[in-house]
Amino acid sequence: MNQRKPERKWSFAPGTFVLLAALIFIVGYAAGTRNDQIVGFVGPRLGFKVVTGQLDLSSVQTTFRALKANFDGTLDDKTLISGASKGLVAAAGDDYTIYMDKAEADDFNKDLSGDIGGGIGAEIGDRNNKVTIIRTLPDTPAAEAKLLPGDVIVAVNDQSVADWSVNDAVNKIRGDVGTTVKLTVQRGVETKNFSIKRAKITAPSVESKIVSGDIGVLTLTRFDDTTGNDARLAAENFKKHNVRGVILDLRGNGGGLLTAAQEVAGIWLRDQVVVSERTNGVTTDELHSSNDPILDGVPTVVLVNGSSASASEIVAGALQDYHAATLIGEKTFGKGSVQKLINLPDGAVLKVTVAKWYTPDGKNINKQGIMPDKKVSLSASDAIAGQDPQMDAALERFGITVN
Repeated sequence: MNQRKPERKWSFAPGTFVLLAALIFIVGYAAGTRNDQIVGFVGPRLGFKVVTGQLDLSSVQTTFRALKANFDGTLDDKTLISGASKGLVAAAGDDYTIYMDKAEADDFNKDLSGDIGGGIGAEIGDRNNKVTIIRTLPDTPAAEAKLLPGDVIVAVNDQSVADWSVNDAVNKIRGDVGTTVKLTVQRGVETKNFSIKRAKITAPSVESKIVSGDIGVLTLTRFDDTTGNDARLAAENFKKHNVRGVILDLRGNGGGLLTAAQEVAGIWLRDQVVVSERTNGVTTDELHSSNDPILDGVPTVVLVNGSSASASEIVAGALQDYHAATLIGEKTFGKGSVQKLINLPDGAVLKVTVAKWYTPDGKNINKQGIMPDKKVSLSASDAIAGQDPQMDAALERFGITVN
């Protein structure tokens, strides 16, 4: 999950500008002369974290010179620098701390906004170290081809993905609208081939409908800048139509912005702790819900599965802890950490883990996930047959029997 905190507003007392000007001069001087001691002294007093000292990269320079002198081929310095940065960040040993070059960062931002471009309409993720279909979007080439959640991608255009990252696979699957991509997937013991024509894909983060006359179904596909507001508008529509129950579908939702999770939880919770953050075991922040829980008291079921992660787990965990909803489905993914994005030179971005997050009851679900109140599985055969026993179980909570 990517952390974006609200803008801080400052108020200065008389005389503060003189001190601030002096500090700015000192910091400017320090930056120009690389004086780590001055930066280390001033930084914390201005409220930002400072790491002083330098990493001895002489061995990297030695490797570079040996490579440059002996390699039979052409080397691009920018590519080498990017690769060195990737390796440095990967050495931290955290799956969620990654270095993205400009192209990868641009793709990441497009994914977060739902502007996928030319693609097939499938969300792809890492499950058990395998490139896996997480979900397909309705009315897209992936859905029409009948790709299913849980399909493991074996090859793209007959190229094995064994050594590829998820980003590598995504970049190969995407392409110009109207062109075709071939996917080879493993589904159980079967190997299947699909030839899929790419289309323009724009995926909304919020979808809503009213079923059986008075049950609202709110489906969230990710948590982005618009999710909180759009979900609240859907909730207001549910309230206007006097729904007697709500189903919040978070299946396949891999997360997104921390603040979006806070806003969504606030549709049910009134001024309560949604999530807390701890760094090195010390609580550094607590996010509270709003004072306008429009669906407060409305019976709610939350649908989750093994691909419900991060921000999805924050919402599900908070509603479960406060007994504001019943969770149905399968154990969630188990991502209990918070990341923030740091802009680097040349358009690169560092996504770095800055904290662990905890549910209102003080649970960190990292690598454990959240157990639903009622376990209901959805098999590949169910999906092929167009059946959804998890949604059926949710409707049964409101006395609706699905034949």
